[in-house]
Amino acid sequence: MAPVTPRSGDAIFSSIDRVNAELFTLTYGAIVRQLLTDLEEVEEVNNLLDQMGYNIGIRLIDEFLAKSGVSICVDFKETVEMIAKVGFKMFLGVTASVTSWDADGTCCSIILEDNPLAEFVELPDTCQGLYYCNVLSGVIRGALEMVSMKTEVTWTRDVLRGDDAYELQVKLLKQVAEEYLYKDDE
Repeated sequence: MAPVTPRSGDAIFSSIDRVNAELFTLTYGAIVRQLLTDLEEVEEVNNLLDQMGYNIGIRLIDEFLAKSGVSICVDFKETVEMIAKVGFKMFLGVTASVTSWDADGTCCSIILEDNPLAEFVELPDTCQGLYYCNVLSGVIRGALEMVSMKTEVTWTRDVLRGDDAYELQVKLLKQVAEEYLYKDDE
């Protein structure tokens, strides 16, 4: 049997079932709007969006690994590159690039060329503290945690807040050693 070769984000994106992009965007917008109505503080909404994304990320990594055919990434740098080049294209249909690595290789920025979650969105003055797409930072954090990387993911630039791009900063806090619950028979 021939080894499975990794597929590009474009190839995977074209071969999987998708929901209508506008329906997805409007549904996400309705969720955010409802959270703003139900919760008193914008910061609470930011935290809940991050937690929702985290819960999605810890499950999404399984689908990513199963459908992308990628092998185990060697280090944090390779893992973030794979998320940007394959993951974002596979699940959102957008291209992302990784820039601004620090000297230690533990902190970088992911810049999205486009953000389908933010289409049709204009933040009112009362929501200027809102990170509308905070679900994405949670998804990245959850997915990386499932491959033993504890991270902090924050928005540094957001077009909805007047910036020129969508930029997430991903910082590796620690590499978690894998734990095996069962010992092999000796």
